Amino acid sequence: MRPRVLLACLALLFPGSTAVAQDAPASTPAPGPQRIYGIYMNGCIAGASALPLEGPGYEVIRVSRNRFWGHDRAIRFVQEFGRRIEAQKLQHVHIGDISQPRGGRMSFGHTSHQVGLDIDIWFEQSKRPRRPAAQREEPLLRSLVLKGEAGIDEAVWQPAHASLLQTSASFAEVDRIFVNKLIKQRLCQTTAGDRTWLRKIVPWFYHDAHFHVRLHCPPGDPGCQAQAPVPPGDGCGKALDDWFALPDPDTIPRGPPPKPPKPPAACLAVLGAR
Repeated sequence: MRPRVLLACLALLFPGSTAVAQDAPASTPAPGPQRIYGIYMNGCIAGASALPLEGPGYEVIRVSRNRFWGHDRAIRFVQEFGRRIEAQKLQHVHIGDISQPRGGRMSFGHTSHQVGLDIDIWFEQSKRPRRPAAQREEPLLRSLVLKGEAGIDEAVWQPAHASLLQTSASFAEVDRIFVNKLIKQRLCQTTAGDRTWLRKIVPWFYHDAHFHVRLHCPPGDPGCQAQAPVPPGDGCGKALDDWFALPDPDTIPRGPPPKPPKPPAACLAVLGAR
């Protein structure tokens, strides 16, 4: 993607706030069979499942937000991902936002995460005990990137972080994984041998303390709208260089938030169901 196009994306994605919320989001999932309507950035989910708040290799943080709901595909991914990193003797990870019980727009934090197929996984790999959910509201979540995007923070970066990303990318159902451009650059510089998994690692703004896993639409769900595929190749070289030509998004003046797009018609029933 060219720098000019990326700048246009910045203006749209960082206007005055990160999202516009639906009114009084429901605290429980919509009844009925599990179905997705719309796309990651504008949609909803019926019949969502809750991720258990802890399991092998993971813990859900900030439980009070009630954003640990998703499609069964996302729930299975997190559970299997946790088992795989535990088998690698990696530190358990913090799972952040997936979706609200019925998906839809959130009041803060995301434009996406609307259909139960986006999962935030925090990079923090310091040794720490497991804690009750009530004590996981404000965990240690260190950035892998120095202030001002001056480079990778070598005091925080570990080979384990690359292992987390490679393990995530190994799942066939993973469409792409968003990380800070400096993290992508580090992977491009240090990955030897098989580099095919790097294709799924996509630079995006921020994403320096967590990575954002996006899953493909589940087979047999016609209401789920797929995103354009990631271009071929490992995503290093010119494609990555374009990201370094962009200004810091925090320096771009922000205007009033744009009017959000209308959700799919089916979402009116999902979000309003009793």
